[in-house]
Amino acid sequence: MLKVEVKKLSGERLEDLDLNQDVFGVEIKDELVHQVYVAQASNRRQVIAHTKTRGERTGTGKKPWKQKGTGRARVGTASNPIWRKGGVAFGPRNDRNFKKKINKKMNQSATKMVLSGKLKDKELIVLSDSNFSQKKTKEAKELLNKLEVKGTVLWAFDKKELDNQVVSRNLEGVKNIFVDQVNVYDMLNAKYLIITKEGIKNLEEKYS
Repeated sequence: MLKVEVKKLSGERLEDLDLNQDVFGVEIKDELVHQVYVAQASNRRQVIAHTKTRGERTGTGKKPWKQKGTGRARVGTASNPIWRKGGVAFGPRNDRNFKKKINKKMNQSATKMVLSGKLKDKELIVLSDSNFSQKKTKEAKELLNKLEVKGTVLWAFDKKELDNQVVSRNLEGVKNIFVDQVNVYDMLNAKYLIITKEGIKNLEEKYS
């Protein structure tokens, strides 16, 4: 049976928690995890860069000079890509689509693999609860120091713990997320995953 230490908000060990083997003890396949990560990263990508073609440039479409007899190169319009202030050939456009479809079963399998990896690498921190007495950022920072957490953190809260998110939302290097939104992309972009016993229970119910 897999076990993980449960920590108090004081940073002290409270107990050992038994974990579901089907969620936190699965075989890790790097190829699948990479495929899901790339798909989720692509789906979050915002298409911002946009260049104008020669047809979208303002100005006259008149031919600058006649085709022959001037001794100069042939030119059709002043908006041609070769000229300064002309249109851009093969530039980035905002109608590009980077979306990638990912199979639901593959997504679930990859999520369990990353959770298993976090447990194996001792990067999964389980708290007894998240009921900080004063709900101040200082309390969360002190807890991270006591746990000797150095690096980026993904802090997963249960929907019942919504009011407790205020303690960590302003901490540098810490990202808040709901337990039911835990995903491969966010977990791999953070070194540690912090979650409560209630959150572990919800993950096991969802993925077992």
